[in-house]
Amino acid sequence: MPGLDAPELALKVVVLLKGLNELVMLTLIGQAALWLLAGRSRHTNPVYGAFNIVGARVIRMCRRITPSLVSDRRIPLVAAFWLLLIELLLIAAKIYLVFGLAVTPGT
Repeated sequence: MPGLDAPELALKVVVLLKGLNELVMLTLIGQAALWLLAGRSRHTNPVYGAFNIVGARVIRMCRRITPSLVSDRRIPLVAAFWLLLIELLLIAAKIYLVFGLAVTPGT
C-alpha cells in the first residue's frame, strides 16, 4: 500500500483482526442462543448449521490447545474465554497504535 508507514499499516491489520475476531464471537453467541431456543431440533435449523460451520472450527482448535483434563462440555466456554482475551488484546493494541499515531510529529 503506497503512502502507508509501519504504524498505519499495523493499525489497519489490528482493525482487520479485531473485526474477524468479533465476527467469530458473534457467531458463537448466535449459535449459543439458537442452542437454547431451538432445543433438540437445532440440528435441522439451517441458521444453526451455518453458525456451526464457524463454531465447530473454533471449538476444535480450542480443544487442541486445551489440556485434556478440561471436559468436552466446557470447551465452548474456554473458546469464548480465548476469543474475549484476544479481543481485549486487540483493543489494547489499537489504543496503543492510535495514541502512537496521534503524537507522531509532522502529521
